Amino acid sequence: MTLIISNDDVRKLLTMEETIDALEASYRALVTREAVCRPRVDVRIPTLQAGKTYQWGTMEGGSTAGYFATRIKSDVVYESEHHGVRTQEKYCSRPGLYCGLVFLTSVENGEPLAIINDGVIQHMRVGGDGAIGVKYLARKDAEVVGMLGSGGMARAHVEAIRCVRPIRKIQIFSPTRANREAFAVEMRAEHGVEVLVCDAPEQVYRGAHIVAALTDSSVPVMDGRHLERGTHLLNIGGGGWPDAESLKRVDIYLRFGNTPDPVGREGLGISDEYLTWAARPGESMQSRKRSHGVALPEKLVYLADLVEGRHPGRTSEDQVTWSERGNLQGAQFFAVAGKIYEKARAAGLGRAIPTEWLLQDIRD
Repeated sequence: MTLIISNDDVRKLLTMEETIDALEASYRALVTREAVCRPRVDVRIPTLQAGKTYQWGTMEGGSTAGYFATRIKSDVVYESEHHGVRTQEKYCSRPGLYCGLVFLTSVENGEPLAIINDGVIQHMRVGGDGAIGVKYLARKDAEVVGMLGSGGMARAHVEAIRCVRPIRKIQIFSPTRANREAFAVEMRAEHGVEVLVCDAPEQVYRGAHIVAALTDSSVPVMDGRHLERGTHLLNIGGGGWPDAESLKRVDIYLRFGNTPDPVGREGLGISDEYLTWAARPGESMQSRKRSHGVALPEKLVYLADLVEGRHPGRTSEDQVTWSERGNLQGAQFFAVAGKIYEKARAAGLGRAIPTEWLLQDIRD
């Protein structure tokens, strides 16, 4: 039987600690070549609606541990402006609905094992990445987090960072006061931490040991002019990188890794987060924009360098550090989905469908 596993099931099954452990194990497996993945690939086609583009996205990977997974996304994407900030919006079928699935298969016999909604996984795997960066580069005594953004990614990062550092205070700003105040109430109740609701974005930097920009903005929202010494940076959205002023102040830049070269095509590998193919690319500025790769080569350290002792990591409490995943998204989903599948079977969760529905007796 093949399991259909919902977001509600994933919430019941997967902990943040398990997510962090699974992600870190998958990145280590890439180093030893026991795992493999490729960059995200997007296909973009203009719709009949002005300013809106259909986008199909996939990323995939697997390992000798037994699982392979493809994550697929089917969206209509467009940009809008909210409180002077340019954001990317998306939906499937109609606003408020989304289509993101993880298709998990067995490496041993090719069997389809599960189809899993990716919404909860998405937040947890990105939050888990943030925690891994904090684990290896943030100050050991880091206990104050400044956050820009109060949505699902911010919630996931609070949970994740608290797995690796004893966070006692959060300083939060987002453009809508009601949203940041609701976030504060929720975090106080759920995590028992002090939460300061800021009236201006520059206030989140004061005394913060970790600053996290966690938004769907199309442009950077971090402002390096306000960074204090010793800060560790996390950035989601905003074009992928912090702002130019923040980058100038970074002393150590941790990138978890790059996808490996194709077999027999050594040197063909890329560091780009994603590749895009587009129909009528001239009709969309985003279609012509290349995704980011390695940001600061002169400051660059890979996760393997820290794990294997080739680099000491942070050597001073005054250093400004920044961590990001790189283009290893494909390595995340088989690791996390495999864990969810095993726990779903043990707990009797998910809806089973006959695997034969997905098989055929005609060779393709």
